[in-house]
Amino acid sequence: MGEHSVTRVIAASPDDVFGLLTAPEHLPEWNDAIICVVHAPSQLRPGAEWVVQVSALGQSWASRSTVAALDPETRHFAYRSQTNDGNPSYVDWSWQVADAPGGCEVVVSFALHPITFWRRVLLVRVRARQLRRREVPASLDALASLATTVHDA
Repeated sequence: MGEHSVTRVIAASPDDVFGLLTAPEHLPEWNDAIICVVHAPSQLRPGAEWVVQVSALGQSWASRSTVAALDPETRHFAYRSQTNDGNPSYVDWSWQVADAPGGCEVVVSFALHPITFWRRVLLVRVRARQLRRREVPASLDALASLATTVHDA
């Protein structure tokens, strides 16, 4: 289905933003699709996993994510997420936070990998559009608001 990306400039410290991105326990605070965190690792590092309850497309399901890369120096974070029900389909996510005038630039990229028939034929197009047009931009806006609040506190 190809890789998609969304970019936002956030008027907050790059380190504060990266800190929020790499704290699974804060996901429901800036990602409306995440209902709650079911499990978060004590330490985030490559191979660590977390589980969240997701609500999208009129459905709710558990999603398991596994850290693929985490580099605080370059502020790069990548992970793979998939439903927690054994379906082999998955999404690769990559977040890059860079210095920018007045704050930071956040680039989130995602690539959907539908393996099963219905996800490949139907759901991937709907989900990709939903993520690109609504969910990811709304999450970045909420992340900006939260990061500004964290920085002011």
